[in-house]
Amino acid sequence: MTGSRRDLSSRSRIDAIDPAMESVIARVVELLGLAMVVAIVARRLRLPYTVGLVISGFALALSRLDVGLALTHEVIFDLILPPLLFEAALNLPWSYLRRDWPPILMFSTLGVLISAALVTCGLRLGFGWPLQPAMAFGALISATDPIAVIALLRERGVKGRLALLIESESLANDGAAAVLFGLATLVVPGGDFPPLAAAAISLVWIAGGGIVVGLVAAGAALLLVGRTEDHLIETAITAVAAYGSFIAAERCGASGVLATVTTGLVLGNLGVLAETPRVPALTQHGREFVLGFWQFAAFLANSFVFLLIGLALARVGFPLTWRTAGVVALALVGRAAAVYPLGAAFACTRWRVSAAELHFLWWGGLRGALALALALTLPADAPYRGDILVGAFAVVAFSVLVQGLSAGLALRRLGLQQE
Repeated sequence: MTGSRRDLSSRSRIDAIDPAMESVIARVVELLGLAMVVAIVARRLRLPYTVGLVISGFALALSRLDVGLALTHEVIFDLILPPLLFEAALNLPWSYLRRDWPPILMFSTLGVLISAALVTCGLRLGFGWPLQPAMAFGALISATDPIAVIALLRERGVKGRLALLIESESLANDGAAAVLFGLATLVVPGGDFPPLAAAAISLVWIAGGGIVVGLVAAGAALLLVGRTEDHLIETAITAVAAYGSFIAAERCGASGVLATVTTGLVLGNLGVLAETPRVPALTQHGREFVLGFWQFAAFLANSFVFLLIGLALARVGFPLTWRTAGVVALALVGRAAAVYPLGAAFACTRWRVSAAELHFLWWGGLRGALALALALTLPADAPYRGDILVGAFAVVAFSVLVQGLSAGLALRRLGLQQE
């Protein structure tokens, strides 16, 4: 009798859970179906796929349909970022990075600092923001977003050195901005600057810890793939490495972004892209399957994140005031202050970047989900949290809808359009 009661109670618990799970799965399938329809229509109309998704999400929110999903820090960091970062890093050969590492390094580190400093000063002097919130906003908005940038490049068929510079910078400065924001958030809640030694230790731990975790994850994955010839197991190992490195680094207080990028670079160059690998690598079928799997995973992640961005933009309802326009202008000016002076520094070297390429580096430096994810991590009692959220959503909306929509025209006008 007792056993039958236990069976009934367990069945009742399962029945109580199943409808909720079924609802989530149904909403995910519905959104995926909508994304596919948008993709087909966007191709027919020759519009950017990402812009079409954002507009569709915006329309869904205005129609007051409950999609059951929302853009949160957890969704972006735990589900969206790892496959997008890993897939992009997996396809970056060392040879390309070695050829242009000076400008990539300068744009992704010093460029982020210059942009963040200018935005911070503009908010402080022009809008009267306190220093601490201004620093936090400057940090989160100063890096180009790999999600938006990589999608833009692939939609527009941008290849060669320009694509390498933009994509590599977005992956590297993503980590730099996350590190800088991590330091800025040490200041935001309390209102006092941490000691210089503590800030330096935190910087080393956030950046260095992320890289170390990525190296360890990649090394463990390479050891495991060398013990199997099953392409499904090989692909599963790369998935564990991509998500595992991100989660492990974040739990240790390090940069999950840098961890996953490092894992992807090492696995890609030593295990997937290398024709004559020096370490145990994937089988030939495994390499092809891994690349196809991650391309598909990145496509799904892109589809969901831009739909959710559109939903979030409609729900936030940021005011169209001169202050909002001023914040957007500050972000553009900050990007220009990072791109043009650093580009001029390489004018007389073999790493010269042409004026047309610099113009597109500026205009094509989109902001997206990462800026929103960082803004959403601020505690509820953080000073100016509402203003930071509104400013981040305004910059992302302008970036995706205006800059993303006009990117094709910019490429043609600058003579950079490729068939």
